[in-house]
Amino acid sequence: MMSQLDHKVAVVTGSAQGIGKAIAELLARRCAHVVVADINIEKAVVTAKAIAASTGVRAVAVQTNVVDSASTQAMIDRTMEEFGRIDILVNNAGTTRDNLIMRMSEADWDLVLGINLKGAFNCSKAAVRPMMKQRYGRIINISSVSGLAGQAGQTNYSSSKAGLIGFTKALAKEVGSRGITVNAVAPGFVPTDLTNDLLAKVQDEAIKMTPLGRLGSVEDIAYAVAFLVSDEASFITGQVLSVDGGLAMQ
Repeated sequence: MMSQLDHKVAVVTGSAQGIGKAIAELLARRCAHVVVADINIEKAVVTAKAIAASTGVRAVAVQTNVVDSASTQAMIDRTMEEFGRIDILVNNAGTTRDNLIMRMSEADWDLVLGINLKGAFNCSKAAVRPMMKQRYGRIINISSVSGLAGQAGQTNYSSSKAGLIGFTKALAKEVGSRGITVNAVAPGFVPTDLTNDLLAKVQDEAIKMTPLGRLGSVEDIAYAVAFLVSDEASFITGQVLSVDGGLAMQ
């Protein structure tokens, strides 16, 4: 059994549902207090209450727009007020606006890059200061197989997720001397509200392309995150862990 997170404090963005919710739930089951940060505060409150009730840890819902630096700073300020520290940041908030480049609007490019990439910058910038004072922190960025291999019709999404990989490696070099690790998890095809429309069209093909012969689950991604924030992974930084059933072998 992997060691418990022993009342560490974890902030997970985009965690009212989907992969982020699964991550927050698993970290809570491993004894971390969690901040459910999401732009949809109604869903975030429901998720936080359910996590607290089922695990006994403290769970706080905070409305957060990751594109807005004032909002992400307020998210970290609220975390510090509630718990006095932040140990774990999972940059999970993301969106898609798929289209062929000839049909993709500038607004859809800006929206996806803003949430997926700038959002991670805003949240990490706010979280790094208290982590550096503590001389401890774990930052996990949720990338994608699309950031490693590219995906037709996703130039905006693939660019944002590839950018997250470069961001992960650069930040890992900046903050390593302060006891902070920074890693990325790159999911393959995982059914969520975000991917349901895509998978409905290509699900059979996606399964054929995946050596393990199945789609991933939100729990598969959560377990990878839980490992990377654990003491067992304390000497791992700047890495990209693909959780994709072998889809994008490097």
